[in-house]
Amino acid sequence: MSDFPISHPYELGRLSLAGDEVVLAPTEEERQRIAEWSDVDRVDSFTARIDLRKITPTRYAFDVDLVADIVQSCVVTLEPVRTHLERKFSRDLLLTQAPQHVAKEIDVVPVGEDGQEEITNLRYDLAGPVLEELALAIDPYPRAPGVAFEPPPDPDKAESHPFAALERLKSAEKPQKS
Repeated sequence: MSDFPISHPYELGRLSLAGDEVVLAPTEEERQRIAEWSDVDRVDSFTARIDLRKITPTRYAFDVDLVADIVQSCVVTLEPVRTHLERKFSRDLLLTQAPQHVAKEIDVVPVGEDGQEEITNLRYDLAGPVLEELALAIDPYPRAPGVAFEPPPDPDKAESHPFAALERLKSAEKPQKS
């Protein structure tokens, strides 16, 4: 099982050639768990429209339109920063073993660079990839509009550090070469 805050198991074995559309619209309580999991202040809205298609008996297309509104704290001022996220992504699901029986557990397998994900059974968690993409879309260092980070002055270059006077004396004592 995965560590995702929500899940939406789907039995790919029942998918016809016509395909299916699934809409994930988490409740307020589920959005709160998503916010805690993704380390943001709030998830105000979250909708994922998932289009599933059966390409062959062992290959499935997974296309998603994700729209979310989140609130994070500005890394400089700690003011709330509202962000609207829209993300479209696709995955190609490849069944790697014959579907002799459906396993009760949902396996999570890494996605390849080409968007292909190997699955070992036909019970697939639709929420997992959607939450992964949400996490990738979140700005790790959000800033309020117009706010710039000003680093503190470098203490080594400051004239008022405790050893500044010693450095001036040391450079004054060096003999001049002729």
